[in-house]
Amino acid sequence: MIETIVLTVLIIAICLALLSVKVLFKKKGRFESQHIHDNAAMRKLGIHCVIDQDREARRNSDIAEEIRNRIKK
Repeated sequence: MIETIVLTVLIIAICLALLSVKVLFKKKGRFESQHIHDNAAMRKLGIHCVIDQDREARRNSDIAEEIRNRIKK
């Protein structure tokens, strides 16, 4: 039982060390952003994150405009 736990912790420690090699050994090293809006290829294809797409759809919808007009009154 203890051997399994020690082996598991060792494997996790090795994985973390390998994942952080770029951050630790490269000058000004950092992890790359995993967000869609930070990816140039996705932007070029016109693909946005779901939050941006939802915001855009709400701005363009007639229903949203009608609600805004009713709130202003």
